[in-house]
Amino acid sequence: MDPPGYNCFVDRDRMDAAVQDLGPKELSCTEPQELKQLARQGYWARSYALRGKVYQRLIRDIPCRTVTPDASVYSDIVGKIVGKHSSSSLPLPEFVDNTQVPSYCLNARGEDAVRKILLCIANQFPDVSFCPALPAVVALLLHYSTDEAQCFENACRILACNDPSRKLVDQSFLAFESSCMTFGDLVNKYCQAAHKLMVAVSEDVLQVYADWQRWLFGELPLGHFARVFDVFLVEGYKVLYRVALAILKFFHKVRAGQPLESDSVKQDIRTFVRDIAKTVSPEKLLEKAFAIRLFSRKEIQLLQMANEKALKQKGITVKQKSVSLSKRQFVHLAVHAENFHSEIVSVKEMRDIWSWVPERFALCQPLLLFSSLQHGYSLTRFYFQCEGHEPTLLLIKTTQKEVCGAYLSTDWSERNKFGGKVGFFGTGECFVFRLQPEVQRYEWVVIKHPELTKPVSLEAAATPSLLGRPTSSDPADRLSPFLSARHFNLPSKTESMFMAGGNDCLIVGGGGGQALYIDGDLNRGRTGHCDTFNNQPLCSENFLIAAVEAWGFQDPDTQ
Repeated sequence: MDPPGYNCFVDRDRMDAAVQDLGPKELSCTEPQELKQLARQGYWARSYALRGKVYQRLIRDIPCRTVTPDASVYSDIVGKIVGKHSSSSLPLPEFVDNTQVPSYCLNARGEDAVRKILLCIANQFPDVSFCPALPAVVALLLHYSTDEAQCFENACRILACNDPSRKLVDQSFLAFESSCMTFGDLVNKYCQAAHKLMVAVSEDVLQVYADWQRWLFGELPLGHFARVFDVFLVEGYKVLYRVALAILKFFHKVRAGQPLESDSVKQDIRTFVRDIAKTVSPEKLLEKAFAIRLFSRKEIQLLQMANEKALKQKGITVKQKSVSLSKRQFVHLAVHAENFHSEIVSVKEMRDIWSWVPERFALCQPLLLFSSLQHGYSLTRFYFQCEGHEPTLLLIKTTQKEVCGAYLSTDWSERNKFGGKVGFFGTGECFVFRLQPEVQRYEWVVIKHPELTKPVSLEAAATPSLLGRPTSSDPADRLSPFLSARHFNLPSKTESMFMAGGNDCLIVGGGGGQALYIDGDLNRGRTGHCDTFNNQPLCSENFLIAAVEAWGFQDPDTQ
């Protein structure tokens, strides 16, 4: 006997090759942790019938709005919306953004059903304004639904989830764009080799990362996508980031030694994902994904909130989505050769630095705040020029033509809170780097060694704007580096010494040494290992300064 829906919507000849119905027939597990392990292991992946039962159970357990359209609603409205027309002659809802419906071994009836279900969802969810992932979700769910109405109900429950801590799919342009920015941040942290390649070969690196959801919801073959969806229904949105990062790592491994063209890298990744079965099995893909020690779910949520705020401040909203894409500034476009001039770095070097900064600031353009050659060799003048700007970029050129610097997350005016004494402030987004004689970036040590930190209790560090702060001592629940050092309990405070300044000196990084020290006359400096960044000296350990520059981040719309 065929599983429900198998005959109705699926091309049997193609389906037999895609899924062998050889696995167990029942699932008795009820504990979340055990269910997570079974999903990752693919317990129900080889049984078409069991996967259908598990999907129904998992989707039924999603907490939803009080009024969520069900199967009976579909029966009532489908005739009125589609009428006697073939759904293939009707345009897809605007919120799918002209996304092609993946076939996923569906027959003509199945592909027609997907379009009808999408049109009915659009009727019932007028608040969903942008959801390009939905066609793939509906097409997959149709495999495991008894009829169109049940598939409609399941898709509606995914959209109607009302658990604020359990994000499932992006439903607005703002959420989608901030997810793309967050993915770019994660690539920058966890796929540095791939990120370096993308920056080198792509003129619009953020546009490449903006394609990340398409890799999963459209390009992945059915067998791979179904395995990802198995885990996604159990663990949520974070799984999508993991798998997309794994895809980029595999792409880099396969293509790193081959020539890539800037105008084709986006399509090259799509083609790689489409053909991924030739080189990477679903099991290897998930194994790679879960080997990445990713930020916690709550931490990623905070990062997403920060990116959403940055987009709102730039006027990028759902209502303006038609013009937002043209306004978006990409990494290579943010540093324009015709109006950029530095005494320390070239346009290419500045573009490299720009690719390291958080995505929400990569949308901005560099603004020269201070130049020792223009404003004089005075730390007091340096502070005067930089105060009111957050973040800033510090560049130093030595008399030996060495170039190093730091990305500093916090306004230098914060130094005034220490009453004239030198005290450290800033956040874990700070980093130090060198460009000459070789390129090297050093991030906050906690990013690479999360076991060093334990979150502060909710009572000890309550801040109204920071929601959902974890209280567990589990390192996996650590907070995000864009939060201030006060949000962390570290065994030694030296791991949170980011930046400090007084009348006589400027310091970046501390604890057992200083990553950068500059005297009050901007004449001499020194560099060495520090606990905050676990860095090597950024140039000669004691150096004379030839030039100092500080750069801000200017929204192009304010020029």
